[in-house]
Amino acid sequence: MRFHDFIHDSEGWRLVGDEVLFANPYLEVHRVQIATPTRPVPLTWTVAHRKGAVVVVPVTVDGKYLLVRQERIPIRATIWEFPAGQIDDANDPDAVRATGLRELHEEAGHELSTNGELTSLGIFFPSSGFTDEHSHLLLARGVIPAEGGAQPDAAEAITECRAFSLAELTAMVASGEIRDANSLAAYARMSALGLMNP
Repeated sequence: MRFHDFIHDSEGWRLVGDEVLFANPYLEVHRVQIATPTRPVPLTWTVAHRKGAVVVVPVTVDGKYLLVRQERIPIRATIWEFPAGQIDDANDPDAVRATGLRELHEEAGHELSTNGELTSLGIFFPSSGFTDEHSHLLLARGVIPAEGGAQPDAAEAITECRAFSLAELTAMVASGEIRDANSLAAYARMSALGLMNP
């Protein structure tokens, strides 16, 4: 199974061997033998293949940032984060936008207003030491409550969605209350691009 074609070999990289150790519809773990630009003798590495994802930063019409509070089983904690989800059909040219809007509605119970806009903030790799998962960052400005409210996926446990001012959001980042890679990367990218609302 291939989750995406986002990763390509560049000069000096050569895949010599590839063995599937585990596979399910969400994750594949491979043992690969690979030569790199500085290591021409192939070395063995364990790689987790995952679908690409989309992280959406919802900003309300009055300039507040929406965060969802979600249970995260691997870290045994419920944390504040921006809505996010995996891309189901990587071959769809509109997949990133569609996934962002889906997660905005499903997790946060919001949608773009008539005058709202969705802006790409680029991509990042959440943990490039062991996985090829990549996340597309989207800024959704001018979001309003959606009819029917939030509709989380059956596997999700979202306990709350709340609007925060920029000052509150910044304080949560600074204190470590917001600590997931998706939300921190989105905050950093918005800050670097000068897109934070006052």
